[in-house]
Amino acid sequence: MIEEAPSILNTWIQDWNLLSESWRVGLVVFALVAGTAVVAYIASFIVGAVERRFQKTDNLWDDALLHAARKPVVAFVWLQGVYWAAEVAHHYSEAEIFSVNQTILQIGFVFLLVWTLLRLIKQGEQILASPLKMKKPMDYTTVNAVSKLSRTVVIITAVLIAMQSLGYSISGVLAFGGVGGIAVGFAAKDLLANFFGGFIIHLDRPFKVGDWVRSPDRNIEGVVEHIGWRLTTIRTFDKRPLYVPNAAFTTIAVENPSRMHNRRISETIGIRYVDVSGMTEVVADIRSMLENHEDIDQDQTLIVNFLAFNDSSLDIMVYTFTKTIEWVRFHEVKQDVLLRISEIIESHGAEVAFPTRTLHLPDGVRVASNGKPAKGRSDSDSSDEAVDEDVEQGRAPVSGSEHSSETRGDSNQADGD
Repeated sequence: MIEEAPSILNTWIQDWNLLSESWRVGLVVFALVAGTAVVAYIASFIVGAVERRFQKTDNLWDDALLHAARKPVVAFVWLQGVYWAAEVAHHYSEAEIFSVNQTILQIGFVFLLVWTLLRLIKQGEQILASPLKMKKPMDYTTVNAVSKLSRTVVIITAVLIAMQSLGYSISGVLAFGGVGGIAVGFAAKDLLANFFGGFIIHLDRPFKVGDWVRSPDRNIEGVVEHIGWRLTTIRTFDKRPLYVPNAAFTTIAVENPSRMHNRRISETIGIRYVDVSGMTEVVADIRSMLENHEDIDQDQTLIVNFLAFNDSSLDIMVYTFTKTIEWVRFHEVKQDVLLRISEIIESHGAEVAFPTRTLHLPDGVRVASNGKPAKGRSDSDSSDEAVDEDVEQGRAPVSGSEHSSETRGDSNQADGD
């Protein structure tokens, strides 16, 4: 019926003898264009009304379909109306400008169908990745990959159909593509490797946009900003963009700290050797504090034990996990834990150890104020005074009261000689 419309209009124009032929043709063409505008407006209004009605339902896909089809439906009405008007004008004027054949109309229909499908794919991408529309939204990286692949398939299929409508042999094109694909494959080996690397990333999903990733094999660390078909963009922590070819991710190990469940606190705390008697109480209080800490995950491993006799300290191992994985909050929790441990150590009269050095002086050796050793009983008094002065002013190369008493003992023994 639609294909017969131009011939029906031509017959009607020939039977209408009130005006000259050119006026009759002009009026009919104008009426067709005006009628097309009215029908397009009505079609848009109807589709919009149905879309608004379906928006009240729980089904999201009918809304997406109607929204995707609204503009292509209007374009279809205009395409058909302009085609009829051009057919009528060409029949009577024989002007080539109005020459329109069925091939152009078919290509127009293919274009409108492709437009509808691309709009539908875009709507589906927004629905599947939106937490406001889906109770369990899909990963954006996966949705984006499927959308890109779907668009590629639709466009390639549309091009093949259009070529067939224009009279080209699809089998010849496919055969040429097979032979040419081999040559292109050798010439663009790296490009294809990056393409398939991107496909593997979308398939395996080791990371997604917004994840913090790092590689122990390469100097790669930062936040993923974009995953393309050839490159992945990573923003390093000094805010520099890092562009990594996707093929690299098929040969290196990738760590995704964003997916960890907890963050670990692993510290070694040392106390002085003179505080060994309070070691049991200190360890017990630290463990009790961690077991009652609101930011420590009690379902994870918690270890607080006397670890080892170190050179200058008695070491306590503190090993636990925080509930938060957020970087800034983790350091706030760690700071609170370390300060509480310091308070526990001080509450037992102990102190945190630091590296010390003990100086043992042989019999008869004195420490003078100029730093040179002196021998002989005549210098004993001056040596005692020099040591006392150096200790008081912090210049003596000894540490603690224990060392100053040891120095005094040596001086007294020298005086006895």
